Amino acid sequence: MNRLARRRLLVLCPFPVGRAAGQRLKYEPYFNDWVAQGWDITVSCFMPPDLWEVVYQPGHLWDKLRGVMTGYRRRWRDLLRLWQYDCVYLFMWGTPFGPPVYERLVRWLARGLVYDLEDNIFVGQTAMASASPNRIVRLIKGPGKARYLARVADAVIVASPHMVDPTRALNRNGAVTCIPPSLDTDRICPADPPPLRDRVVIGWTGTFSSRPYLDMLADVLRQLAARVPFTLRVIGNFDYDLPGVDLDVVQWSAAREAEDLQSLDIGVYPLPDDEWTRGKAGLKIIQYQAAGLACVASDVPLSREQIREGETGFLVRNDAEWLDRLERLVRDADLRRAMGAAGRRDAVAQYSQGVIAPAYRAVLDQAAG
Repeated sequence: MNRLARRRLLVLCPFPVGRAAGQRLKYEPYFNDWVAQGWDITVSCFMPPDLWEVVYQPGHLWDKLRGVMTGYRRRWRDLLRLWQYDCVYLFMWGTPFGPPVYERLVRWLARGLVYDLEDNIFVGQTAMASASPNRIVRLIKGPGKARYLARVADAVIVASPHMVDPTRALNRNGAVTCIPPSLDTDRICPADPPPLRDRVVIGWTGTFSSRPYLDMLADVLRQLAARVPFTLRVIGNFDYDLPGVDLDVVQWSAAREAEDLQSLDIGVYPLPDDEWTRGKAGLKIIQYQAAGLACVASDVPLSREQIREGETGFLVRNDAEWLDRLERLVRDADLRRAMGAAGRRDAVAQYSQGVIAPAYRAVLDQAAG
């Protein structure tokens, strides 16, 4: 493409590139594709890397204040250059605190605006905020900015099909597209050859904010441990303890992500059915399926769309069903392998980056006019 015909895109995001799952598994993998489609991309992250390292830890008050001040200085400099860009791609929020003053300025100055929101932040993320160990993170998660941006953006991206209608009702143009998280399914893939293990490994992956969902399975896992031998592997960013269960806690690492998923035999995805969880994108299920794992998940609306009951996994409604389905999979290696293979095919067909890329291209073209 002729250099003169290229368009300029400014990406405003909260977190450093390559760090946060909401960015890393949504739009970030498509930067090269956008460049190939004629976009020159500038990324401006609110959080500097040193703030990211401590923001989810208690204490470090001075480091957090310094990082926030750095972020605000960066954002005000961004306003001075907005006129240079054909489109602004804004993920989550422009600035973390207060009413949407900054976001209004972005809307006023931007020629085109794409708003990408994560989960159902319209409900204020009350459950997630209560699990955070520091006040700064809790304050970040207010819904006011999200509602404003969803209303005024030229195009809005949601990650869950259950967010399409409520977001479309807000947006003045009704311009809402559902684009789920995606994976490099060449990297996140089944182990080849499959490892030989003495004990079946049941796995869960997530952050401290979703730990309450893992806690929902505590009694089930203790009962299961009394019936069959297995290891529970928790892949996250927090310590965990579950007396009565053979437990292995693994600190999440981007470098080991594929290897850690391959160390599992069964993936679990417990969730309550409420307004907040109906906005989730089901990333854990996508990861489990891409890695070729049988999956057992709570029978909630999104899980029903991602799991084919009895073929790629099981959908369960109560503790008795959790216990029955998990025991069945622990005892039956052939069933695990068959479900894992079927789930892998679904993940490649629906959530691989080559499948998702055209949706992002269309949204950018729509917003840029």
